Amino acid sequence: MIGYITLGTNNFERAAQFYDNLLAVIGAKRVMESPEFIAWGNSPNQARLSIIKPYDGQAATVGNGVMVALIVDSKEKVDAVYNKAIELGGKDEGAVGPRGDSGFYAGYFRDLDGNKLNVFCMSA
Repeated sequence: MIGYITLGTNNFERAAQFYDNLLAVIGAKRVMESPEFIAWGNSPNQARLSIIKPYDGQAATVGNGVMVALIVDSKEKVDAVYNKAIELGGKDEGAVGPRGDSGFYAGYFRDLDGNKLNVFCMSA
């Protein structure tokens, strides 16, 4: 149902490098690009994550209560993406592990601009 998520950035080149490296862990690559916008994805018909220089020219700010969740197909990929985010300078917002008894396994982090993300899978 979701087509894409866009995160604002105040340092476009730094954010592009962060997401190039982070999303490569799950096989995503740039699928659309302009001087102010980049979108990453795994295939043409899947949801995408993008960064943008705000159109209004104002500073990008973090949305309070806003979070982007990236789904993967294994706990190992959750661990890998979370660890890569921290390695690239992201900030921990909740270490990887199970949440509740439903099989939800996730790790939470903030990117270099302070946007909150998580990576998760549903396990048996």
